[in-house]
Order: sequence, then C-alpha cells, then structure tokens
Amino acid sequence: MTLEVTNTLTGEQEPFEPQDPDSVLLYYCGLTVSDFAHLGHARSWVHVDVMHRWLHHLGYDVRHVENFTDVNEKIVARVGEDDLGDSEADVARHFVSEVITDMRSLNLKRAEVYPRVSEHVPEIVDLVETLIEKGYAYESNGSVYFDVTTFEDYGKLSNQKVEEMEAQGEEAELEEKRHAADFALWKAGEAHPDDAESGGQTWDSPWAEGRPGWHIECSAMSMTHLGETLDLHVGGQDLVFPHHENEIAQSEAATDQQFVNYWLHVRLLETGGEKMSSSLQNYFTVRNAVEEFGSDAIRMFLLSTAYNNRQTYSEETLNEAVERWERLERGYERAIEAADSADAGTKVEDADLRSAVAATREEFSAAMNDDFNTREAITALLELVSAVNRHVGDREAYDYRALHDAIEAFEAFGEGVLGFALAGDSEGNVELLDELVALVLDVREQERDAGNYERADDLRDELEALGIEVQDTDSGAEFRLS
Repeated sequence: MTLEVTNTLTGEQEPFEPQDPDSVLLYYCGLTVSDFAHLGHARSWVHVDVMHRWLHHLGYDVRHVENFTDVNEKIVARVGEDDLGDSEADVARHFVSEVITDMRSLNLKRAEVYPRVSEHVPEIVDLVETLIEKGYAYESNGSVYFDVTTFEDYGKLSNQKVEEMEAQGEEAELEEKRHAADFALWKAGEAHPDDAESGGQTWDSPWAEGRPGWHIECSAMSMTHLGETLDLHVGGQDLVFPHHENEIAQSEAATDQQFVNYWLHVRLLETGGEKMSSSLQNYFTVRNAVEEFGSDAIRMFLLSTAYNNRQTYSEETLNEAVERWERLERGYERAIEAADSADAGTKVEDADLRSAVAATREEFSAAMNDDFNTREAITALLELVSAVNRHVGDREAYDYRALHDAIEAFEAFGEGVLGFALAGDSEGNVELLDELVALVLDVREQERDAGNYERADDLRDELEALGIEVQDTDSGAEFRLS
C-alpha cells in the first residue's frame, strides 16, 4: 500500500509522491522560544518525529528542518526576568537550550538543522527586496508590507476570500497599509516602540532599522535549507491562517514556484475545553510530564490519537496511556524471556502466533500508510502482545522462530517507528549519564583549581567530542547533550 496523506491545501487524502523518489524535504514550524515547552508542543513534535521515522522506514532519505523563532515580542517581554538575561538574544538562547533538552528527553530524532531567525536576517532582507521589485510588496514609513491583493491565489490554503478577511497585525499598522489584510514583512523600529531599552534586537535594512515580520522568517529559513519547493510542511492547526497562508503567498510570489506540495496540520491538544497554551496558563510542561510519567508513557499518550484528530488531555487519558505502555513493554519483555529460555525450541510451531506476527506487520504498515494513523498502529502492536501472552501462557515449549519474529516486529515498529525505548531503561540511562558527566566536571574543576588548565580544557574537549556541550557560568559548569 502506498503512503497517503491528508493535504490541507486540497482537503483530500492523496498518494504521497515526493519530487525526488529517494528523498523527502520536510519542514516543521518550530517554537517561539519564550517559555518552557508543554505537552501541546510535544504533541506536534512527537507526531512529526513519527512521520520522519516512517518515511525513513519506507526507504526515504529524510531532510528534516525545524526552526527556532528567536526574534519575537514575547521573548523581549521576558528580558531581565528571573535572571533570564538582559537581551532578547540571552532569553532566546536560554529557552533554546531548554527546548533541546526536552526534545532529547522525548527521544526525538534530530532534525538535519535547527535554523534560528537571528541567523537568517540577510536572507530575509533579500527575500523582501525581491517581493518589492516584483510588485508584491511596498514600503511604508520604513516598514514593508505584502499587498495581498496582488497575489491571485491568496486564501487558497484557508479557503478565504480577501474581501472577507479581518485585519492582520497591530492596530497601529492599519494607517500604514493599503489593505487591512496586508501583512508585515519588515517592521521599522524597536520591538517595543515605547521602550528604547527593551533589549530587543534590530538590524539595518534598505528601508529602516527594524525587525523581520513573523511570516517571512519561515519562508526564508525553509528555502535556504531545502530549496524553493518543499515536499512536506507540517505545523499546528492554528497556523493555517495567517502564518501558513502568508508563507505560501510570499514564497510563491518571490519564486513563481509552488512552495509546498503537501501541507499537514496537527490538531491542537485540549484541556478543559480549551487548547493547551502558555498564555492560558492551562499547560503541563514537557519537563514535569516526563519526570512524573516517563518519556515512553508520554509518547504513548500523544500517539494514541492520530495527528489530525482532536485530542483531550486529562488525568484519566494519561493514566490509560500509562497502562497501554506498560502492557506493550511487558509483552515485549515476555517475548524475550520466552525466546531466551531453555524451553524455546527450533521445531516447535505455533501457527496462531506466526499468523499474528504476519498480521501485525500488515496492519501496522496499513495504518501508517493511511495518513500516519498512529492510533491504529498501536492497536496492531497491542494485538501482537495478546498473541505473545497466549503463546507463553498456553505452552510448556515455545516456538522460537515465532517469538524471534515477534521481537523483531516490536523493535522495528515500536522502537524504530513509534520511538519507544523498548530495549532498555532510557530514564535510568539518562540518570547514569548525568552522574558520570557531573563526575567528570568535578574532576575538571579540581584540575582548574590546581592550575592544570590544559588538562581541564582537554576534559572539556573530550566531553564535547562525545556530544556533551559544557558551558561555564557564575554558578559553575553546566552541560547539555548537543
């Protein structure tokens, strides 16, 4: 069965056909790094991670790019707060580090690159200049706006008409714009115009010193790293309009090429009838959720609902996910114990278990090819758990070959595709790693106190060669996995 995906652009489920039959260009709209990540963010992360894993399983070379928005008024608002730093860049750097730590705790595959807005201002300026030259954008009081009336297909993603759209941007911008729905590509002035000491970053441009608009950032970053046409663009459902609509308009106006072939949108995680959101203060941070329940239980919870279906967070639904994870883990461990026992024979055959393994492979693949239906994929694995339990419980001698194949299916699909840590205690490994790195840093500090700076530097270099980034602070050395 060919992979099919639900394309927001057409509203249809379609066969997925990348431009290159051997590779997939995947872009995901990442976080604005102004706070700790919560389970609503993790829902998108984990589903995109599984999309990446399944595409890789199908044989594609996946070029996955995910941005960090590190230029934003929400970040500026936190400057000087809780020792986060005295500038927008300081606050952004702090939360980028925290987000990466949370990503690693959820066992996400690394993207090929995590571009930051602040690194791509030259590309943003070039893109804005192109839009002005081609007549799609105009300068007004040092700011630059995209004229939505000049782009014939504006509204094609969200199925809206220009004349029916509400105003975009801040109230103060309306007098500068030709049409209320026009959106900012470049904003003149400070992040907070009334506060020159806001700590917000600004850059020179041909129009005025200022900051890039929100929407132009993702177009510049994605095209810099993946080219003018992407195979797959994923984001939260709340980004369809205006963010993704505006990405399409500015990108296609600039290049005369289709920007994205397949748009996929993850439904938002809800709690108490509202979306989980930092602004609503109704969230459960990734950090606290993983500490309390473990990364595998959190992944099970988030994947138990397909990405494009409504999901509700509650204590009950999370506890149900914990039970499903424990059932899957026990089934896998039981299969290993039976296969590794003296009672596993080479001539023992259980047609039911062998049939169950074959059915699991078929049903799991069919579910994933049906628009990444993780709910049905998990159901297929849990049915294999039931088959293993029946086999082990009903027999004194075990079918080694069937158990071997069941273990392979658990590992290929449960670990390789769904990202569970079936083969070991990932939390225990993380705790042990933390203790070992802390021990090395203690030795490094002792070497520095003794004046052996060259040896201390060698220890730091050796840790960084292993992917452990060390940062010296006023309160001592800190580290994170890079």
